[in-house]
Amino acid sequence: MSKTRDLTPRAPMADALSRRDLCRALALAPLACSIALATPAFADVAYPTKPVRVIVPFGAGGVADITARIVTERLGDKLGQRFIIENQPGPGGINAARTVLSGGTDGHTLALFSNGTAVSVNLFKDLRFDPIKDFAPISSLGFFDFILATSAKSNYKTLRDFVDYGKANPGKLNVGTVAAGSTQNLSAELFKSSADIDFRIVPYRNTPDLLLALTRGDMDLMIDSYASLKGLMDDGQILALAASGPVRSTVTRNIPTAQEAGVPGYDVTSWNALFAPAGTSPEIIAKLQKALVEVVADSEIKRKLLDLGIEAKSTTPDELKGRLEADIKKWAAVIEKAGIPKN
Repeated sequence: MSKTRDLTPRAPMADALSRRDLCRALALAPLACSIALATPAFADVAYPTKPVRVIVPFGAGGVADITARIVTERLGDKLGQRFIIENQPGPGGINAARTVLSGGTDGHTLALFSNGTAVSVNLFKDLRFDPIKDFAPISSLGFFDFILATSAKSNYKTLRDFVDYGKANPGKLNVGTVAAGSTQNLSAELFKSSADIDFRIVPYRNTPDLLLALTRGDMDLMIDSYASLKGLMDDGQILALAASGPVRSTVTRNIPTAQEAGVPGYDVTSWNALFAPAGTSPEIIAKLQKALVEVVADSEIKRKLLDLGIEAKSTTPDELKGRLEADIKKWAAVIEKAGIPKN
């Protein structure tokens, strides 16, 4: 008896496609596995494995120092290791930078840079480090303006009053700042050129000496941080005429900007940020940056920094690098125009 022939229609093309898809899936499987394994490894890189040193190129108690301590205490809680602040003040931040560069590229020695770093690049003949080439940006911690203030007893009630008097009486006004070559000092130079008035810039050793000079009438105006002036502003002894930033910040919302007061192009916004030595792995940079974004966004951290006159704000590494490069260029022009010699 003959067997019945199976006459069920076949789909040879569908079978071929199925085999092709299977082969392709098998070929791509190793790549898919490698991607799946790489992603968690990138996110969960074993860091930090010991306490992290953060080298601050300023003395203890200043705005940069306190900012670093507030942020890194919370950063340590998040990453499971202590972040230890080491203050190494010195000209141009040279000693601090060299300490960080000698600490290796494992991410356990970091640098706090500020707008002052951009200034130093243009003030020193031999800075002995290049903040662009020798360091890898991580994230900013916060930004802040300077305050242009006068004694409450002075005749200047607005910045326009001060500028108008300066134009009518060239060379008769005194503007005080802390140390020559500081960001505050160069902010006065930029104010002079932006407002197109002639006044004498007088550098003081420290802020308390400068405040004393202002309140007793030796200085007509001073430029310094909000944190340094807040106490006497609250007591009504000094009057804030303007803030240095291009727009009013959360801190300076009740203070007009210098641009609003009729000084076009005047823009000084300072910042503090964390950097690592160049060559630090991208995984470590990414882990630190991600953690800093979360820390700086925390409401308690924002409040603490706001008390210092700082607007908490993180950045990407590329944004931070762009900011540093722009500030280096900006202060180079100010220093050249003012004829300030390099150290």
